[in-house]
Amino acid sequence: MNLTKFELTVPQRIENYVEDIARLENELYLYFQPKFEVENNFSRQIVSFQANKTRAFYRWFKYKEAFSASLIESLILNNDISGKILDPFAGIGTTLFAACSLGLDADGIELLPIGQEIIKDRLSIEDLKSEDLNILKNWVKTKKWLKGEKRKPLNELRITKCAYPPETLNGIELYLGALEYENERVSAILFLVLLCILESISYTRKDGQYLRWDYRSGRRQGTKIFDKGNILDFDYAISQKLDEIISDLASDNKESDLFQYNGPKGKINLSNGSCLEELPSRPDGHYDAIITSPPYCNRYDYTRTYALELALLGNDEQAMLNLRQSMISCTVENRTKDLLRINEHWERPIAYCDEVKLLRKITEFLNSQKEKGNLNNNGIPRMVSGYFYEMSCVISECYRILKPNGFMIMVNDNVRYAGIGIPVDTILSAIAEKIGFAVDKIYILPQEKGNSSQQMGEHGRTPLRKCIYMWRKIIER
Repeated sequence: MNLTKFELTVPQRIENYVEDIARLENELYLYFQPKFEVENNFSRQIVSFQANKTRAFYRWFKYKEAFSASLIESLILNNDISGKILDPFAGIGTTLFAACSLGLDADGIELLPIGQEIIKDRLSIEDLKSEDLNILKNWVKTKKWLKGEKRKPLNELRITKCAYPPETLNGIELYLGALEYENERVSAILFLVLLCILESISYTRKDGQYLRWDYRSGRRQGTKIFDKGNILDFDYAISQKLDEIISDLASDNKESDLFQYNGPKGKINLSNGSCLEELPSRPDGHYDAIITSPPYCNRYDYTRTYALELALLGNDEQAMLNLRQSMISCTVENRTKDLLRINEHWERPIAYCDEVKLLRKITEFLNSQKEKGNLNNNGIPRMVSGYFYEMSCVISECYRILKPNGFMIMVNDNVRYAGIGIPVDTILSAIAEKIGFAVDKIYILPQEKGNSSQQMGEHGRTPLRKCIYMWRKIIER
């Protein structure tokens, strides 16, 4: 089967494309309109990392792409979800730890080493002893890294070269050398602390598709001068984060004050790798619910935005390239994946994807814009088509491994390219129905998302829906 079928185009005037897309989008919207519901409780703060900033443990590492623990707790409790949970895009483990705190077993799959490390280090907390906490307190009190003689060189990538002021780089290397003298439990927490502060002590700021560089770094980035503002001193930043983590570890109230659960905690199991590779090995009907947020079809390249952390974790240039190509197609550098090589049984979900007329028309339009030189990156049509093919295969596997009446709950954003909105919510819901899911609800956040500044400059401001999909397995196929 030709997995680049969407890339075939036919001559058509742009006006006709726009009219056809608007008509097909409206038809699909009207079909799902009874399922749409504006949910005021699902604010952008809740459906993002923002609500985690005051939550013990969850606040340690700023993972902007994460949703909040409060959202997961609400979804589990309000839908009477019990049993075993899966998050195939586990990120830093918000779903896993929130479910675990409510007594549910939770499996996760995560590709990026930064997410794997955060989850592993948080799980290691269960083995901490009181003397370990005292060692951490002593690190803050004495600034133990300043007394060390051993220095461990910091791994660098091309994208992270000159990321820190010289005195900060010196502090990082002394800190890495000193933590190696501690036991495995303490060194894991100390390493986690360092991961949590890298952006704040660097010349960089995470900015969607790339790292934005402060002018003081000496690295040129476009014509505009970027001033990040205050760059934290290493000793101050590491001490503040250590204090925060020690406070959370010592606190008796480690769970949400909104959803108390006094029973035994669930168990967490994490698999490292791509869910495209991992899901086919899971048994049929194994999970009671799947709660996740996949990468959005928005060109964000997590290997670049989290380059500082990936470098600290020891990844080299080839590892970065491999990670980028293994991700769900969400960035313009993703090449077309041979999905039938991964799983020969995916012909049906691929065909379901082909059957969505709106998606075919959108991809034809994007290819016509590519041929006319109207796209700012020629990889956009390939990325968009790849995203839906791959997500269709993921949804198909999730359907297979869910128990009957099990929920698949997904947070996702709609996107816009070349002035044309792509309603990811209705397109994926249409594919999910073909696979066998019933679309119970599509919750719309009350605050819609604006399109990018570049899109607004060329096509005006058009709000985009951010939604939470509630699909339920009702048909065995």
